[in-house]
Amino acid sequence: MHKRRLLRGLVCSLILSATFLLLPMFSHPAHALNNGVALTPPMGWNSWNKFGCNISESLIKQQADAMVSSGLKAAGYQYINIDDCWQTSRDSNGNIVADATKFPSGIKALADYVHNDGLKLGIYTDAGTATCQGRPGSYNHEQQDANTYASWGIDYVKEDWCNTSGLDPQTQYVKMRDALANTGRAIVFSICDWGTNSPWSWGPATGNLWRTTGDISDSWSSMLSNLDSSSQHASSASPGAWNDPDMLEVGNGGMTTTEDTSHFSMWAIQAAPLIAGNDLSSMSTSTKNILTNSEVVAVDQDPAGNQGTKVSDNGSGLQVWSKTLQANGARAVALFNRSGSATNITVNWSDIGLSNASATVRDLWSHIDKGSFSGSYTANVPSHGVIMLKIVGSPVSSTSYEAESSANSLTGQAAASSCSSCSGGQKVGYVGNNSGTLQFNNVNVGSTGSYKLTIYYTNGDASRGASLSVNGGAADALSFTGTGSFNTVGTYTLAVSLNAGNNTIKFSNSSAWAPDFDRIVVGPGPASSFEAEASGNTLTGQAAASSCANCSGGQKVGYVGNNSGTLQFNNINVGSSGSYKLTIYYTDGDSGRSATISINGGSGTTLNFSGTGDWGNVGTYTVTINLNAGNNTIKFSNSSTWAPDFDRVTI
Repeated sequence: MHKRRLLRGLVCSLILSATFLLLPMFSHPAHALNNGVALTPPMGWNSWNKFGCNISESLIKQQADAMVSSGLKAAGYQYINIDDCWQTSRDSNGNIVADATKFPSGIKALADYVHNDGLKLGIYTDAGTATCQGRPGSYNHEQQDANTYASWGIDYVKEDWCNTSGLDPQTQYVKMRDALANTGRAIVFSICDWGTNSPWSWGPATGNLWRTTGDISDSWSSMLSNLDSSSQHASSASPGAWNDPDMLEVGNGGMTTTEDTSHFSMWAIQAAPLIAGNDLSSMSTSTKNILTNSEVVAVDQDPAGNQGTKVSDNGSGLQVWSKTLQANGARAVALFNRSGSATNITVNWSDIGLSNASATVRDLWSHIDKGSFSGSYTANVPSHGVIMLKIVGSPVSSTSYEAESSANSLTGQAAASSCSSCSGGQKVGYVGNNSGTLQFNNVNVGSTGSYKLTIYYTNGDASRGASLSVNGGAADALSFTGTGSFNTVGTYTLAVSLNAGNNTIKFSNSSAWAPDFDRIVVGPGPASSFEAEASGNTLTGQAAASSCANCSGGQKVGYVGNNSGTLQFNNINVGSSGSYKLTIYYTDGDSGRSATISINGGSGTTLNFSGTGDWGNVGTYTVTINLNAGNNTIKFSNSSTWAPDFDRVTI
């Protein structure tokens, strides 16, 4: 539901399933829009949240002047964006006409005024036949409107998605993208289809930012809902292309100062656009201090362009979020307390890609250096509050180990041979057939835990198998698909549990030939994602898959529990026995539901899930579980009431 659209009187028109896929950490889209603007998330102000349709030339000038005098401009804010209700009609030539009563000097004169303040002017339109307030939309007028905006000196265009029945969003937004490019003016393009048409998949090549959510309202629950929804699409963000969880409500009065601080912090950690939505001319000192905190703004504007992600969640509202910054070994971290009471929250270095060696910690709200700490840092966080930190330590990087290295052990017929496409120009073949084995020695990690193991191999047959054993433990049978030839390299990725210090990783096959091995790479996880709706899982009772726009595969599994439905993930494959971090992605439109989790048919443990605000919003719950080498099962049930709906799990 788009609450703000409903208040506007709007009636809007509105897999590949896999049991195994790679989950990249800090990847960027390959084809982000390259129009030279918004290389960091846009910062500015928009009229809608505070003023709605009650806008005028004098109001926009007032807000522009206030942006300068309040210090927001100096803090990095630059866009003054007019939302809906500035336009009235089209003239006889089809040109868009501004409301002469509200904007007597015209939009070009207003743009000149804003530019004289050293700021930039943004404007609003709609991809449909009419805007959300019934004003003329840009449908079939894309180039004409873009030319008009450019002639006025517009610097930012937000295009909404009302009154678009029968239209394809990607097609329509590409039309405006191209129209803006044809003007020759550098204009930020903001896509606003409320996340209903998966814009994170096509938005990076189409706009500079795209709404991932419904409209925000000035409440704690709405802010959390938008945060959780937008957090699912971190891999789509990069310089010039940003997920947009909607404008800020900081200073509008619906949340406490503590909650406003959390709101601003979480938008910054997510590399979200910072578009203020309050009255800049009358904001309190506390609101101004939140909006202009230079250290938090710097997190949002970090040039690396990484969107922060949640790395820890106890299921009761205590969360740790982390964003990798451009500086080597630097992380922005938010200790976020969504619960009803103050409590301690700990960030572990292993969860943010740092070694357990000493790291420096700085509090970005108190502007105090807290000192150096090894392994972890703990702080007491107020209810609905956040402690935002900058932590600088030694990053844990991926390490590559060549199969042909003299440090490894080869037995039987196993031998190195040339391979022009392999990383070291060689590979090891003739592994298996109850003879040859390849053991990687001295696989060194800094701390005990779960790691992502990527195996680089060649396989000219349709399929070959190999047994994997870590530190002499139980073997895990792996099946490698063909790569087309024995000179073409493919990859297989899974999670393994390793000990601090040196480890061994051994490949063998007691009955047939294994693939040839180029190298392995060991690095921080997670390694594997498993969809709830995958055909390899077992659903009983009423449990069933259904569509879910915000879920990773476009589907989820619901009706689990109530002493009937169960969901069992089968074939949860890991390389070695040990402890693993399991992250459960779920939706829960109630205030909170529970589920029993059982590993490999063992005794059940009750997990209590927090509500996500809506059945379309995805939240996460993280728990440590013990898995065996090879395939495992993870089963969810509830003997008395309904469990949440399940999107996926990651190991």
